[in-house]
Amino acid sequence: MPMLSLLSQCKRYSSLLLFSSIAAFPSIANTQDASENQQNYTTKIVANNLGVIWGMDWVDTNHLLMTERNGHVYLLDLTTKQKSEISGLPDIKVSGQGGLLDVARYTDSNKQTWFYFTYVKPLQNGNSATTLARAQLDINKKALTQWQDLLVTDSADDSSKHFGSRITFNDTGYVFFGVGDRGNRDNGQNMDNQAAAILRLNTDGSVPQDNPFIKMKQGNEAVWSYGHRNPQGLVYDSKRNLLWEVEHGPRGGDEINIIKPGLNYGWAKTSHGKEYWNPLDVGEAKTLPGIEPPLMVYIPSIAPSSAVIYQGEAFPNWNDNMLIGALAGTHINMVSFDEQNQPKDEVRLVEDLNERVRDIAISKQGLVYFSTDSGKLYKLSPKK
Repeated sequence: MPMLSLLSQCKRYSSLLLFSSIAAFPSIANTQDASENQQNYTTKIVANNLGVIWGMDWVDTNHLLMTERNGHVYLLDLTTKQKSEISGLPDIKVSGQGGLLDVARYTDSNKQTWFYFTYVKPLQNGNSATTLARAQLDINKKALTQWQDLLVTDSADDSSKHFGSRITFNDTGYVFFGVGDRGNRDNGQNMDNQAAAILRLNTDGSVPQDNPFIKMKQGNEAVWSYGHRNPQGLVYDSKRNLLWEVEHGPRGGDEINIIKPGLNYGWAKTSHGKEYWNPLDVGEAKTLPGIEPPLMVYIPSIAPSSAVIYQGEAFPNWNDNMLIGALAGTHINMVSFDEQNQPKDEVRLVEDLNERVRDIAISKQGLVYFSTDSGKLYKLSPKK
């Protein structure tokens, strides 16, 4: 398969971008300087000293529920800036990249509101596993109630890295979440466990009977797609009816994918990255028959931490664009797509902050809130 490379024309950065399609790797249509977009928004610090806020979602228009990786949940009042710790968490293994991970709000058909969590559950013999759970929030008592572990994934390992894990819901009552390869490359093509995979469940934790591997041996029924290194961006796009995923590559090779049921996304048989300890390519090739190629690849890595599809009134020109938190890249990566869902434009926002962007939440007004590893919460508003 031929491949065309693109050296970004933006003088603020020089990342090489590669784009995958069936026929070739087409170049991006338009790459803009971040300074052009800085005319469109203002940046404000909303709160400080929050710790590493790994995930956050809205309780109402004025309160954010926030997970700190060190094993705490906080309720942040955006009016008073008061941070209240929430009780009711289980035992969490905090080690390396693991701890308390994502949180996502969902209201079920009975009009009950649940908050779904992914976290690292301690197991026997020093092992741990990415786990999906849910609970309800008693805002008056500042407590989580009715905690339920929905799936302790079959990804047990004593490694402290590559847990995934973001949560998203589609419009028909399914919950999706990602699990990393746990630092074991063999898990990428191993169909005997739930590591290196995107999983799909009913919102009560049961397995949908139309999952692609439902007929395989017990343990894999929840798998929706596989061959993922460390997925830390996952978002359902209601308008396009697409499930988007963003994952960490090795040294180079971060990916944006459209996730489809039953497909193999290649890790570690295919990769666009290189080994950490030598200049050799990872895997057998960049693409191979029977493996879904990435839609977009970042070389060098930006270290994607999260992803949302922007919809809002505050920045109408951003509607339908993907906003990706970048850790190593220390910015928000905004990607737009054409009518065939191919990457069109890439813009880097808030580069001047030099912050590792961890998670992004869009308010009802379309304002962009994002957390950083320095313990800050920022807000992007339209420039008046």
